[in-house]
Amino acid sequence: MPSSAVRSSGPASRAADRFRISCRGVSSGYLGHRVLQDVSFTIDQPSIYVVLGPNGAGKTTLFRTLAGILRPYEGEVTIGDEDIDRQRSRDHLHYLSHVDGIPDGLQVREALEFYARVERAEASDVDRVLDLLEIQELSDRYLSQLSAGQRKRVSIARVFLREREIYLLDEPTANLDPKLAREIRTIILGLSRDKIVLYSSHNLFEAREIGRHVLVLRGGRLVLFDRIENLRSAHFVIGVRVLEPTDALSEFTLQGDYYLRELSGPQEVPALLRDLETRGVRIREVREMENPLEDLFE
Repeated sequence: MPSSAVRSSGPASRAADRFRISCRGVSSGYLGHRVLQDVSFTIDQPSIYVVLGPNGAGKTTLFRTLAGILRPYEGEVTIGDEDIDRQRSRDHLHYLSHVDGIPDGLQVREALEFYARVERAEASDVDRVLDLLEIQELSDRYLSQLSAGQRKRVSIARVFLREREIYLLDEPTANLDPKLAREIRTIILGLSRDKIVLYSSHNLFEAREIGRHVLVLRGGRLVLFDRIENLRSAHFVIGVRVLEPTDALSEFTLQGDYYLRELSGPQEVPALLRDLETRGVRIREVREMENPLEDLFE
């Protein structure tokens, strides 16, 4: 297995040097049931680290443990030289849950103003994140009136109210259409110049598009920590679900609601989606029809 520590070097990593995040022999879970098993790694280089694994692999449990929400049964989590239980240690990170947790009874602006007070951000930061996520037109609407994608944008806006050194983003593009998902990934890519970003996903092609390093979880164990270009993968099949069929899909095979296309690797997906969009295909969903994670360990 490749080394489970990525070391920093050079001036660009000085901010992250002070806020290194480490897991040492961490086992964690719920009500005595262990989900994570003996996970160890150290990250101190600014970059995007994709936490990759199929559903149930332990990604969310890892993020909750790194954020100090779950206390490890064994091992420890530290930021810099301090345990994550210290409040000043937690102040250096921001955790975006895959569940937004924003009360339905609040308007978008009210919700962001509340979280700005909690985060000790400035009032001007609310307008800044409304512009950043292009949700100004939603500011007077109640959360209960928003679509899943709109709620996700509001939830992501919370992350950017105040700058942090470490960001834990648990499937931030789930339930977003492909165009908005790419926009969110572009924003997140801007963080990685001088921040540590852990970004969970179960999609290998998304991991390749955004990540520089990958941590692969399988059955609650860390089975791989490496640079993402070192991943090997066999061909795999993606399925595209559309609003209306068009002739542009003639090279795809229809299976149920999905148009299938076999590719040589996940790196081909972004270009394929851009081509379909320029040809007028209105894409509703893109998913992997065969799980390429199995190919990593053959």
